[in-house]
Amino acid sequence: MKREIVAASSHRVIVVGDNRIMAGPVATPLRNTLRAPFTRRTWAELAYTLATLPLALIAVAYTVPMLENGLFWALSAPGLRKFGAASRYLARRLIAEDVPAPPAQGPTLRFKVRTKNEQDAARLAKAAQTAEAKARVWETKPGVTIRKIPSARIAELAADAGITVSQIQQLNAFANWIHRGGVDPVAWRARGYYAIKLPLASVGLAVAAIGWLGGLFYLAFPAWWSLGLHGRAELGVSSLAASFALVPLGAALLLAGTWLLHGTTESDRWLVRHLLGANSPEERIRVLRESRARVVDDSAARLRTIERDLHDGTQAQLIALAMKLGLAREKLTDGPQADLARVTQLVDDAHRGIIEAIADLRTLARGIHPPALDNGLADALATLAHRSAVPVELIADSPERPSAAIETMAYFSAAELLANVAKHSGARHATLEAVHVPGLLRIRVTDDGQGGARPVPGGGLYGLAERVRTVDGRVEVDSPRGGPTTVTVELPSHA
Repeated sequence: MKREIVAASSHRVIVVGDNRIMAGPVATPLRNTLRAPFTRRTWAELAYTLATLPLALIAVAYTVPMLENGLFWALSAPGLRKFGAASRYLARRLIAEDVPAPPAQGPTLRFKVRTKNEQDAARLAKAAQTAEAKARVWETKPGVTIRKIPSARIAELAADAGITVSQIQQLNAFANWIHRGGVDPVAWRARGYYAIKLPLASVGLAVAAIGWLGGLFYLAFPAWWSLGLHGRAELGVSSLAASFALVPLGAALLLAGTWLLHGTTESDRWLVRHLLGANSPEERIRVLRESRARVVDDSAARLRTIERDLHDGTQAQLIALAMKLGLAREKLTDGPQADLARVTQLVDDAHRGIIEAIADLRTLARGIHPPALDNGLADALATLAHRSAVPVELIADSPERPSAAIETMAYFSAAELLANVAKHSGARHATLEAVHVPGLLRIRVTDDGQGGARPVPGGGLYGLAERVRTVDGRVEVDSPRGGPTTVTVELPSHA
């Protein structure tokens, strides 16, 4: 069943219903809400809160005494980097938040440059700033301190500006080490993270304790009342029947504690991504370069696979086809004694070989660029949903088309996620959403399977995340044990 709806905003919305009859009940939002306290995701978030609270406490205790002066800033920078690595590890292992590590500390380029007069110093500082360096003119004598570019580049800038430089001196190793550690942006972001993390984890633990312990207490209050293990007068409960009035309060506390804990964990995810990962433009460029290098390697391997498939598959079929047609021609030229039955068989085999070769070529072409994308991403995703081995509901809202590269990446991302649902989830139903807002294309696949999906090195989700990062996108996996599983791929509209 396929329905097409035009929304109030004139966006094109396509809704494709189940492509086959479902074999069992589908998990509803109410059912998922009621199951939330007992899912793997909730227990993982609780374990994450319990594990990261003492880590945050130790990190703050380590950081605060080191805030006195620049020497202590430099001394504490390597330790703070290690604390950040520990937090990223816990986030990856417990809540499946895989954050790329920031780059290691590199050498500091910091030079003292002496000039003939103050005017030359000011001109050299301006030239250095134009070259994207940082420069500070001295106040007491003619000269300038320049950072971020090598000495050869400084000499080149001075020569181009006609400035006479009497000396270019690099700061000694110890001074460079102090400066590098004191201004290390990764360490300062880690300080900010733990300053926020400690109260956030404390709130998360308090919410879990109050919600879960209080909820379980009130859920079991009729039993406490019957056993006389709690003072009955304190809560104004005078009978066993009245004690059951507190059971809904227990259920509400248990659910509220679960979802509030989820809220604090999601806030922590955001902090880990923006404060402990690659955040500065230089760091993001480094991560993009590494991701692009991996994608280039994958592309080269894919091209070699296509070449091998063409050589060993389609080319071999065409050679066999040419031989069969040659044999058929020879049989036809035998004159009156031509074996027509043999000729017919050879022609039939050649015809069958042509059909197989065409099918192979179509498969190879589809792996390079899906023909379904010619009519837009919504139609291509509708084709994927129809072909899926699991019943899929498609919801696509696309007011405009993203760039061709993004459309192709979104299509293959959806194809891989639906293939994972069919192979590993045991799901009876899945939903594929494609929403395009200005600047962002979001692909989301949700299934009611057994859950437990997580990105691991060498796995499909991990490889998908690596490919998506090449265009500055991201993948988020929410898959508690027992389900449901939701995988979200966010891509920029243009790359």
